[in-house]
Amino acid sequence: MPDERTSAGVEPAVPARLVVVTMAAAVFLLSMIQTLVVPVLPEIGTQLGASATAVGWVTTSTMLTASAVTPLLGRLGDVFGHRRVILAALVVTLAGSILAAVTHSIELLIAGRVLQGASFGLFPLAISVLRQALPKEKLTGAMAVTASALGVGSGIALVATGLLTQGGADYRRIFWLCVGMTVVVLVLSAIAIPRLPGQGGRVDYRGAAVLGVGLVCLLLPLSQGHAWGWGSVKVIGLFVAAVVILAGFIVLQRRTREPLVAFALLVRRPVLATNLAALCIGFAMFSVFLGITYFVETPDAVAGYGFTASILRTSVVFMLPGAIVSMFTGPLAGRLVARIGPRLVLLLACVIGLVGMALLAVLHDTTAEVIVGVIICNAAIAVAYASMPTLLVMNVGPHETGVANSINSIMRTVGGAIGSALVVTILASQVATHRLPTGPVSLPTESAFVWTFGLGGAFFLLAALLALFGIPRTSSSRLTPTEEREEEALSLAGEFASSSIDLREASPERG
Repeated sequence: MPDERTSAGVEPAVPARLVVVTMAAAVFLLSMIQTLVVPVLPEIGTQLGASATAVGWVTTSTMLTASAVTPLLGRLGDVFGHRRVILAALVVTLAGSILAAVTHSIELLIAGRVLQGASFGLFPLAISVLRQALPKEKLTGAMAVTASALGVGSGIALVATGLLTQGGADYRRIFWLCVGMTVVVLVLSAIAIPRLPGQGGRVDYRGAAVLGVGLVCLLLPLSQGHAWGWGSVKVIGLFVAAVVILAGFIVLQRRTREPLVAFALLVRRPVLATNLAALCIGFAMFSVFLGITYFVETPDAVAGYGFTASILRTSVVFMLPGAIVSMFTGPLAGRLVARIGPRLVLLLACVIGLVGMALLAVLHDTTAEVIVGVIICNAAIAVAYASMPTLLVMNVGPHETGVANSINSIMRTVGGAIGSALVVTILASQVATHRLPTGPVSLPTESAFVWTFGLGGAFFLLAALLALFGIPRTSSSRLTPTEEREEEALSLAGEFASSSIDLREASPERG
């Protein structure tokens, strides 16, 4: 495979170890920003007096920004140099973190989260820096450390949120933590990232704008449809607009000399199957984590199921073990990819995920049963996403690697949005009213959660079928010994989405 690192064998001006630490810290920050807000969404609504629909925008806004800017940031880094784009993204992230930390307005909090969405571009940019700045013999370990930071950041964020907000403490503490971490990463990046030149070329700003608008029109009704009504003019109109705009984007890219996304790349059978599998895994990821979060926080004395878990217990007891496991399964999956091929690894991960979802649907009466199910699903998602970058790299040219992984990331986001929308709809529609001394309260039925986990299992099954029949064996066979080291590094750099997740983009009304 051609080596696309422009400075292979050239040592950066600063020690390689400092470059690796800095890029790992940037990825840690990204993971922390994604995860910190999840367990505290109800507290945000209570403290700001905001509705569940408005609070849902705290995560929806970041997702929309990420889907719109990720391909653009990647292209800007390729053209102008990754150092300046990373620094710019960190400055925008810092501004958003400060705004979120000081405001007492739900509207300004959402605006701050929009700015924080710039951090989503840090992972692919960090991997690009490593591939440019480090010699080949150091690349495998560097990418493994950087990718593992996603799991570390997610796990620490879950614990930090629980500790900082226990007892109903001010939720803004978590955003001050973001401010401090962003400052640290910004200083490290200014010192450690080498001033390597970009590859030159043009940036298709027009295409990026059209793609961003189209994705917003698609993701917005998916995330808000339960509140607006799935048959409302607003939802249907946005879906129609998304179809028209994204179709126009394809036509535009075909007529652009240096397009943001080459359409011919997307319709290649292995690439298309991998992207559809990413959508399925994204759906499954949200169905398990969103479902589990609501399930364990349900008061068992009222509903007859659940664990009446606090934010701290939900984070530390039920979620953290799975995040820790994903830290180790990701790198292990990278080595497995190098030995048996990414197609079989993806298939194996989907089968494991199907088993985990089935266990959650059937066995969820004890704490141990739920934790085991979450661990199995987390491991499956980590392994699945570890296989996808290599699948893409083996089926695209070197100059297409960045955009191919950007589209794969967007497909994961779309899948997560669909999963979140369907889960919230199921939990909000299948409810039972319980009469308490303080008044009636409506909670999802236990069968609603069984349906949620069952849907997640169905999408794992669909992803397995895509791996089995959609990806040709010849395009993902076992690597030769000379390719193993480089491809292992690429797989280790995969997006381990299970450890960097936005669990709740809206809340089902609970009465």
